[in-house]
Parts: sequence; C-alpha cells; structure tokens
Amino acid sequence: MGSTIQREILIEMYRRMQRIRLFENAAEEMHRKGEIQGSLHTSQGQEAEIVGACAALRADDYMVGNHRSHGHPIAKGAKLPALMAELLGRSTGVCGGKGGSMHLADFSVGSLGETSIVGSGIPVAAGAALGAKMQKSGRVSLCFFGDGASNEGAFHEGLNFAAIWKLPAVFLCENNRFAVTTPAAQTALVANIADRAAAYGMPGVVVDGQDVIAVYEAVAEAVQFARSGGGPTLVEAKTYRFCEHAANMGRAFSYRTDAEIDHWRLRDPIELFRGRAIKDFELSLEELALIDEAVNSEVSAAVAFARASGYPVPSAAFTDIFAP
Repeated sequence: MGSTIQREILIEMYRRMQRIRLFENAAEEMHRKGEIQGSLHTSQGQEAEIVGACAALRADDYMVGNHRSHGHPIAKGAKLPALMAELLGRSTGVCGGKGGSMHLADFSVGSLGETSIVGSGIPVAAGAALGAKMQKSGRVSLCFFGDGASNEGAFHEGLNFAAIWKLPAVFLCENNRFAVTTPAAQTALVANIADRAAAYGMPGVVVDGQDVIAVYEAVAEAVQFARSGGGPTLVEAKTYRFCEHAANMGRAFSYRTDAEIDHWRLRDPIELFRGRAIKDFELSLEELALIDEAVNSEVSAAVAFARASGYPVPSAAFTDIFAP
C-alpha cells in the first residue's frame, strides 16, 4: 500500500533518522575516548517515533525533549555542528557549552530545551501551549517523555492543566519498556500509558514507534486537533532503545536478554523504512545511499567543527542566568 505523504517529507524523514543514528554513533565513540564528559543517553532504535512526530509539526511549533536528548532537536531541524559542540562543552554549542548532552536547547527551531529531571518537560510544554493560545499564534507544543515519567506528579499536573484549558499540546510518551532498568510493567498496571488519557478527557492513541509513517500520521492528526482548538492528545509510541540507559554503562545489569535486544533489532526503524522505500514510497536504494553519504559527511563536519571550537571563557559562567 503506497503512502499519501509527500515525497519530500518521506526523504526528509529518512535523512533525519539517519542524522540521529550517525550523530549518536559518533558521540558514543567520542564518549568512549573521553572526549565527551558526563552522561550520554542515546536513542538508537527510537528514531522513527522522534522523527515521525517532529515531521508533523510546523517549523515554528514548540518542542520539548528529555534527558535522551540529541534526537529531538535533530528531528526538529537543528544544525549538527552546534549540537556536537555543545556535547563537547565548547563555546560554539547551542547553549554556549554550558548545557552539555542532557540540556540542549535551540530556540531557532522551536526546541525549548531538555533536562535531566524526569518528567520536568511536561509542565514546560503545557506552559508553552498556554502562551501559544493566549498569543493566538496557532503554534502547537509537542512534548516527549518516557514511560517512567508517566508516573511522575508532573505528568498528572501537566496533562490535567492542558486538558482543562484545551491547550494546543501533544504529549508523546516514548515507551521504550524500561526506566533505566525497571520494566514498565512493574510500575504501571494499565496495558498502555495512553489509556490514562481518559482520566483527563483527552484522546489517547497507541502507535507502533518503529514505524515512522504510522507515528507521523498519528501525531499529524493530534496536531490538527490541537491547532483547531480541540485540546491536547496523549500519544504513546511503543519503541525500544538498542543501547543501555547511558553510554558505556555496561551490560552488568540483567534486566533484559540478548534475545530480546536481537528481536527488537530486527525492527530497526531505519531498516524498516528502507525495506518499504521502493515498494511503497517509490524511492530508490540509490537515492537512499546518496542520503547516507551526505549525512556521513554532515556528521564528520560537525565533529571537526566541535573539536576545533574553543571552550567558554570563565566570565561566561555569569551570563544567561537571568532573562533580560
């Protein structure tokens, strides 16, 4: 069955999925060598739900991510050099080298920021949606959070607030089955996080997070609903992270098996897209190979830019503290 999505959007979704994958592969290698300090949370395996959701937005719509943070701004259109520079703590980074991996923000593409505090982005996204409604800008606020965050108080407060005010927001739960090492089934008795939407009087949708087209279509419907004044939607993307909770954390924990990981690797979202490229999307493998080559060059250039950039001067510690 062919897709009705414009060809340009399909190509761009593939490009952005590859940007996330190759950017994070490079970041993991740099972290292993000690070039990137601190924690590094990667999202290999989750690219489809990230890109599919962001592709359904307008360029001026808001997006709020979480601690697994690199994919979200990339999917929203952020440039790779400044993102990589931020990971290396360089002054040319999107936050001047003072945010690092878990605290990326790029207002130029509507990325309002990420934080290491689980669930904390949900009230931020609700606030952005309230501002959009008050300003009558037509903007929508998309918020990414994990299955673990759905058990935080901020989840209830943010969704309840957004529902009461009919705010133009889409709350996207990235259910990758584990909060660090704790299975989601041990912390929530409902079969789907999206089932909780009924408590707030908003639509709840479950979607295959490995299928970028399915995610795009589900979020596009939620975005249209929000933009037309219908209020928020809770979308749950069933997905999986191939790597550990954080880079180089090791496999010392026995919370999942090799067989489980291998099963999900067979559902690699990028490979699934490639498999449908010719049959469904009228894209050629040669076209995709050219995109792969171009993205490889983009990532290499971003790494070179970051390495060549300087560190922030000491006085920079006293800037960006208060709003002007």
